[in-house]
Amino acid sequence: MLRAAGLPVETVHGLRCPRTSRWADDVLAEEERLTAAGAALSDLLHTLVAATTGPGEAPGDAAVRRGLINLRRQIFNNRLPADPRAAVDLVTRRDPDTGRRTAEWLHDRARLDALRATGAELFAGELRESRRALREALADDRLRLGLLLASPALDGRLDAYLRDTAPRPNNRLRKIERSAVTYLYRTACKTSPFSTLTGIGPGTFAGDPADDGAALRTGEDWVSRVRLNVVVLNRLTELITADPVRRQDLPVVLSPGWERDAGRIRYVRQVTTAGDDSAAVTFDAVRDRFFYLRSSGTLERLLEWLGGRTAPVRHRELVDWLEEEHQDAGREECDRYASALLDLGMVQVPLLRTDVHSGDPLAAYQEALRSLGVAWADRLAGLLDGTAVCLARWPRAGLAERRTLLDTLRGRLLEAQRESGAATPALPQTLVYEDVDTGGDLRCGPAVLGGETGRALRAVEGVLPLFDLTLPQRITLLGFFVARYGRGGRCDDLLGLIHDFHEDFFDQYVSFTAKRRSFDEDGAYVPEENWLGQSEMKTLDRARRRFHDGMRELWEGYGRRGDEAGEIELPGPLLDDTAAELRTVTGDFTPQSHHVQLSRPAGGPPLVVLNKSYGGLAFPFSRFTHLYDGSGPDAAPGFSGVLREEIAARRPDGAVFAEITGGPVTTNLNLHGRLTGHQIVCPGETGSVPEEDRIHLDDLHVEHDERAGRLVLRSDRLGREVVPVYLGYLVPLALPEIPRTLLLLSPSTMAPFDLWAGVPEGEARDGVTRRPRVRHGNLVVGRRSWTADAGVLPVPRHGSGEEEHFLGWRRWQRAHGLPDRCFATVAHPDQGPVGAKPVHVDFDSPLSLAAFDALLERRPGTRVAFREMLPAENGLHLTSRRGRHVAELAVETFTTRRPPHPDREVAPSCPN
Repeated sequence: MLRAAGLPVETVHGLRCPRTSRWADDVLAEEERLTAAGAALSDLLHTLVAATTGPGEAPGDAAVRRGLINLRRQIFNNRLPADPRAAVDLVTRRDPDTGRRTAEWLHDRARLDALRATGAELFAGELRESRRALREALADDRLRLGLLLASPALDGRLDAYLRDTAPRPNNRLRKIERSAVTYLYRTACKTSPFSTLTGIGPGTFAGDPADDGAALRTGEDWVSRVRLNVVVLNRLTELITADPVRRQDLPVVLSPGWERDAGRIRYVRQVTTAGDDSAAVTFDAVRDRFFYLRSSGTLERLLEWLGGRTAPVRHRELVDWLEEEHQDAGREECDRYASALLDLGMVQVPLLRTDVHSGDPLAAYQEALRSLGVAWADRLAGLLDGTAVCLARWPRAGLAERRTLLDTLRGRLLEAQRESGAATPALPQTLVYEDVDTGGDLRCGPAVLGGETGRALRAVEGVLPLFDLTLPQRITLLGFFVARYGRGGRCDDLLGLIHDFHEDFFDQYVSFTAKRRSFDEDGAYVPEENWLGQSEMKTLDRARRRFHDGMRELWEGYGRRGDEAGEIELPGPLLDDTAAELRTVTGDFTPQSHHVQLSRPAGGPPLVVLNKSYGGLAFPFSRFTHLYDGSGPDAAPGFSGVLREEIAARRPDGAVFAEITGGPVTTNLNLHGRLTGHQIVCPGETGSVPEEDRIHLDDLHVEHDERAGRLVLRSDRLGREVVPVYLGYLVPLALPEIPRTLLLLSPSTMAPFDLWAGVPEGEARDGVTRRPRVRHGNLVVGRRSWTADAGVLPVPRHGSGEEEHFLGWRRWQRAHGLPDRCFATVAHPDQGPVGAKPVHVDFDSPLSLAAFDALLERRPGTRVAFREMLPAENGLHLTSRRGRHVAELAVETFTTRRPPHPDREVAPSCPN
């Protein structure tokens, strides 16, 4: 899957000030030359000072000595004396040759001041040109259309900036300018899919196996597809179910998977915590926990009556039944009892839930409302018709019309909330999710990721489990199971296992390990908590130490060479030996997704840069299936069908893939086409696939495969191993307890690749430490980087001009060897674990540096990591009619190893 920056990289060239950059480089080069010459000259002056010191000193020697000392200090510090002519005369009278050299140095130093004096006018002139180029770039539709969704507030203010023609904008407009510059660089230099800021497109590796052609060309007319933020629908459902009148018409069902347990009713209660609607991307967090209700005659009869009904039962019918059962109780009391069951989740309203596979959640929601056949639901569905019209017009609308549509959309949805009983309606900031297809025939030669590159990628994949955040948890679940059920044991109460695992062990384990530091202050590896004394955990620790020791050895060797601008090559034996050690604690079926960038500079070596890696199925593609699937009941399966066939072909022998949805869908990031043959239905959930394709939790059991050293999930009905699959984009650690635990039996992994963890940094130079590029073959796994405390970065000096601050940045960049273009990540001390996203920094652009300065804040403890831009602009391989585009490829690979012994065959009770 191609991810293409919305604007060509040439768009930001106009923001550079090349003449000012050359001026700065000339000043710095002359500063360096004069500093070196001044050091040599100060040594000569030191000799003259010594000659005026000692016995027999003449009456005027003390004054001469003071004059020479002051002159020597000024020249050593690269400063002009107040009276250069007198200084030359002072030296010449004592040593004509040194006097001549002093005169030359002072003359060149005066020329340097004259050169610096030209900077202000040059800087101001080029900055005006840069602002004109910026205004032209900001008028581009791809930026403005994406900005409307990413930051509506900035979009609303941007027109005022574009109309301004002053040579220097006022403070308010400069603040707008800095924000706009950040978004412009994001659109031209990064690849994070969002609206028109970054387009996507499916591609293939095809042709001659030896073909390493990587040149790609995007289509010229990008195609948009939009959907309503499903959080909006969830808010409507909350209002409807909370309203005592409207909920009477809602069909209710018993919580799926409830059971009787020693005089109690046990079921899984899902508790939803609303997300932050002011955030650009928001979702509701869902927790699931066992919940118990004391059994009573009323509750038992209700379970029998409601569970035995084949036709839908509405809330009012439930109240009617309660009123008939308890004629001594009033209807109000019966309604309170029924409403309490709804609030507690013992009864549910599945009709108004979003289906994870819904191609059009809004249309499905309207259809569900109209199926109720009541006036208020018809009115609400009718109000949502206006929302659907806005969404239908959106893809072909220009900026002005989209603004109108967004205002109309917000107004209609607020009206829908009022219609649903909201006293103070409120909506999330983001109402529309837009994805854009780049089009074009996107074909790369197979050798781009084959041959030596493929072998290098496979070797690196072998060590990814070292960094998997979930691997210690998988090992812990294995140990808990064996301790509870024995080696080769079996558990038929999967829900009970999950509950006991969390209550008796895992929650405390997670709380304890959350405080663990992987490496101590000396850089020594800290072993994982191994409360169950498992050999598998010791194996993981041993592999981590092996790799860590190898990285420290490579780093120390690099330091001995003193090759500051070089690279480190990850040796094959280190990767192979580490992977071999890990093999006993990792699965035999390992699907991997990688985000990579190709660097193809003319005349330079081709490189593949590994950005991120994930474990799991179809991760690069699932969120975007709606762009390439047909619509309507008779539509062809489209992209989802192709992926489903591919996934089915990759399944391990004797197994089926079954999707875990993760509970109620409250984020568009989890919507996708149907990609697996089966779906696991957890307690408290209702399936969205045909009944024959559903696998309920009570149909599953877990076995310990003693020879393979792993836990196996099996379906009694199918007689097959079941491999749980999660296809959403919400991080698995944010899922409810039951699906999150089931994913410990799946190939899903989270492996942030941190090569330098625990490896001591080198000695800081002026507060800056650096790391070299790291690669294995032509696969780059770590970019060159520079890390500094924000306090050592250049700051504007009071009373100096902007050109002097620009010169300060160039001086700092030159001193530490940073490239002209890089990405910087600012980490504030109070930042959460997710941290900030990298921003593009162009040292040739004062506008870029001003926007970056605004991010720093320079609070104590703020750290900044700079990383080289790789591929650089000369290595980009994606083009369009408009220029060259930064691009990223999201690819999927599969590794399947034979298990230690053939998996035992179990005859299925129904066809697969």
